[in-house]
Amino acid sequence: MVGGQRTAQRRVTSSFPEDRSLQKSSTYIVPCFLFVELVIMAGTVLLAYYFEYTDTFPVHIQGFFCFDKSYSKPYPGPEDNSKAPPVLVYSLVTAIPTVTILIGEVTSFFVKTEGAQEKTIVTADCCYFNPLVRRIVRFLGVYSFGLFATTIFANAGQVVTGHQTPHFLTACKPNYTALGCQSPLQYITENRACTGNPYLVASARKSFPSKDAALSFYSAIYTVMYITLMFRAKGTRLTKPTLCLALLSLAVLVGVIRVTEHRNHWNDVLAGFITGGAIAAFLVSCVINNFQPAHLAAPTPLPLQRPEAAVGIPLLSLPRVESPLEKLSGLQVRDGGMDLDQNIQTFLING
Repeated sequence: MVGGQRTAQRRVTSSFPEDRSLQKSSTYIVPCFLFVELVIMAGTVLLAYYFEYTDTFPVHIQGFFCFDKSYSKPYPGPEDNSKAPPVLVYSLVTAIPTVTILIGEVTSFFVKTEGAQEKTIVTADCCYFNPLVRRIVRFLGVYSFGLFATTIFANAGQVVTGHQTPHFLTACKPNYTALGCQSPLQYITENRACTGNPYLVASARKSFPSKDAALSFYSAIYTVMYITLMFRAKGTRLTKPTLCLALLSLAVLVGVIRVTEHRNHWNDVLAGFITGGAIAAFLVSCVINNFQPAHLAAPTPLPLQRPEAAVGIPLLSLPRVESPLEKLSGLQVRDGGMDLDQNIQTFLING
């Protein structure tokens, strides 16, 4: 019985050679994922952790002008008291794209016909990956990498520039008398000019670019591109723009709140939008191929062989020219034929 089943299975496999040829076989997917992609992801997470929660990278200390009004806004309070607290922003940044990609991929997998679905990945004829699971892991993995990359870029910009927040002088609490401030044009460069809470002072030196604006805009652009490129069903002519505008509005709202609460300048928020949007557009267009599956290239047909021309003689179609001798011989034949006809008619009449 076992031998008969194997024979039947071989016959079925051989009767559908086109299905076997459409499967993408690769032997380096698992090693590349384990020894390259996971290592890069782990390094990105560690770098983001060191930027965010340690003093490994000290903040650049910029000076300030005495009584500078652009840095004298009232202290808005801790980040948790904001109308867009980091917990809410990070939850939405994580949840909205994840739920959207899961719903989109599951729906697309069950709606598409069998011939239009991405073929199973075969690795060394032993490991089979479901196309649904593979696409979800791929898209969410790239999105997670982009989140940490955006965090690194934002923190690196804040550490390198040391640009102060609008409430910097309120948190710094400089002693203008001890610093000898007599004119608003006097520039203070002393490292110990601040007498306020060191933690609040260090946080007030991290304004450019806005990390919350960068993360929110990165999440919005990534999700908007997924919705635009993947949802192509009928009746979504107004649904897609509505969802996309809602996501972009939420991201812009986060930046507006950061400015109105004097936590960032408007140019800090704009720089965050550019950073997050650029990273999202790069990952979608250059890394995951606009969420499209990688189609196997069909074998190109061989070109038809043409008869080779003689060496040095090109094949040209020249017009035929009749020579004078051919014209003369043609006239003689025509005249001779007419004389012969006349002689035959005369012989028939007289005879």
